Amino acid sequence: MNVVSWKTLGTKRQKKNPDMAELIRGKTGRVYGHLLGLLIVMKSLPLAYNKDLQEDKEGMFDTVETILNSLDVLAGMLSSMQVNKAKMQQSTENDFSNATELADYLAEKGLPFREAHEIVGKLVLDSIKHGKNIQDWDLKELQVYHPLIEEDIYIYLRPETAVQRRNSLGGTGFEQVKHQIEQAKKELKGEN
Repeated sequence: MNVVSWKTLGTKRQKKNPDMAELIRGKTGRVYGHLLGLLIVMKSLPLAYNKDLQEDKEGMFDTVETILNSLDVLAGMLSSMQVNKAKMQQSTENDFSNATELADYLAEKGLPFREAHEIVGKLVLDSIKHGKNIQDWDLKELQVYHPLIEEDIYIYLRPETAVQRRNSLGGTGFEQVKHQIEQAKKELKGEN
């Protein structure tokens, strides 16, 4: 995509379709292709300059242009984006992304993860059949799947708990994301 079409793309008003994000994501194939081409050119070069290196420029220039244009478009998209927090919250509560939390919960209580995974798989299939989410089952119904499931499971199944539990360095937990944002702000100010 040339610069003109990028600029046209950046002026579009998107309502539901993340066209800009999808196109930027698609550009990774092009950039990776240039990287692979450069790595192949560099492979087995002798110690001194070699004419093979004439082939490194075109991909590099296109990569730089692609990345800079992508960042411009992304900045425009993010600055005009409006987040529907209520809809996002509802979406996180009406799927099976918390299935791993139940498997982890059972494993933490001593059940081998392989067995916990199998139990959760059956529960998810039954949930789909009955049009329910995992957290919609009452405790007695959940205990049919395994007696280790107790009242505290409903805390584990909340999206906020799932995110909060991912607090390893560089993880997606709230504290780690805040830390990364602060680090990025420092870098942008030239403090690092």
